[in-house]
Amino acid sequence: MEHDVAAGFAAGDSVQVVVVEDDASHRDRFRDHLRSDSRLRVVGEFANAESAIAAIPPLLPDVALVDLGLPDRPGFDVIEHIHKVAPNAEIMVVSVFGGERNLLQAIAAGATGYLLKDALPSDFVASIHALRAGESPISPSLARHLLKRYQPLLGSPPAEPAAHAPAEALTAREILILERIAAGSSLAEIAEALFISSHTVKTHVKNIYRKLEAHTRLQAVTIAQRRRLIPHAS
Repeated sequence: MEHDVAAGFAAGDSVQVVVVEDDASHRDRFRDHLRSDSRLRVVGEFANAESAIAAIPPLLPDVALVDLGLPDRPGFDVIEHIHKVAPNAEIMVVSVFGGERNLLQAIAAGATGYLLKDALPSDFVASIHALRAGESPISPSLARHLLKRYQPLLGSPPAEPAAHAPAEALTAREILILERIAAGSSLAEIAEALFISSHTVKTHVKNIYRKLEAHTRLQAVTIAQRRRLIPHAS
């Protein structure tokens, strides 16, 4: 059988997770990790891209763990499909394939996290919850690629010409949230301070990333400060 969708859905606030991985031993490994946390529920397992694409929707997961080296189509196709039809889902690549090109292509397709199978964090489950909280877990060796790529931007002039301003301006609420992010507040702290849900904060953060064409909090804050949308930290 190419895939196995769990019967029924999780109740309450449980996080519904799908796994797209052709290697049965890795699927077993991920399943064991996920079952160690009662807040997580595996609602679908897929051994190839076509079966995952066919099942989503109607299955709309909260988190998708996607391998890149699938037997029928690249994992990028699955990421792009999930990002399009289930925009509220968080997508994390879990793959043996590293490198800057794969990382940037995965991010462009809609992934918000990227972990290498041979260097998974000791608390894999914590990375999934961090992903849900608006973080972007990335294996350290891959994070260096992002730092090298965007490091020149940190030394660029403080202001950009008006022609480079974002096509869609940030709202007052988005600027307020970005200021709090720059000050080091967590998404939960921002939600409590603004009397809104964490889900609403995450939606605002996604909109901020889209408008600023940013992929991480640091990058979003840096771009906003350079464009003088928010003040530089004192």
